[in-house]
Amino acid sequence: MAGTRAGLDRRSFLVGSALSVSALGLSACKTSDTMSLAEAQGLYGPMPQEKFPIPAVDISKVDPKYYRRTVSYETKEAPGTIIVDPKNYYVYRIEEGGAATRYGANVGRDGFLWSGDAYVGRKSEWATWTPPKEMIKRQPEAAKYARGMPGGLDNPLGARTLHLYQNGAYTLYTIYASSDPETIGSGITSGCVGLLSQDMIHLYARTPVKTKVVVLPA
Repeated sequence: MAGTRAGLDRRSFLVGSALSVSALGLSACKTSDTMSLAEAQGLYGPMPQEKFPIPAVDISKVDPKYYRRTVSYETKEAPGTIIVDPKNYYVYRIEEGGAATRYGANVGRDGFLWSGDAYVGRKSEWATWTPPKEMIKRQPEAAKYARGMPGGLDNPLGARTLHLYQNGAYTLYTIYASSDPETIGSGITSGCVGLLSQDMIHLYARTPVKTKVVVLPA
């Protein structure tokens, strides 16, 4: 969605290439986005109540501009609509009154970007992940999961998944939960869109099936 774990880990599936991102220090009591370090730690703290307990995010690995926040956002789309902005590595949930909840994201790498309208056809918690045939051709080591990888912290889909459909057909693209903070703000996936697990759980709870999703051109 490189590191390896037993030769094959969640990022090797989603990234497919090595990743090197410099960690960004948070030396002051305020971040550049005017969010205090304590507030950021509160947003991205551990979630022990989950089926597979989720650890706190190492926020030193996330640029503060990608922290979840409410922003002004002008659009003709209805409240509740999800807008993916791959060029700037953001996902927006449109709120009332010209506002949006903004989340930092990872997006598709070169050759895997796409744009257009879709909708949430189904939702999954701790979903089983099955690599597409095209991925198995590119990465033969993924064949061991051709019958599915059970849900868990190492599963590429993570804690929550929104499956995107067009005209009644599954696109194979998802908005998923990432436990790899260093990927936020990067184009590294095979076309899917990843949010930090805490952000994805926040978005998932507010997103019903049939929600419109607009993916902007990169």
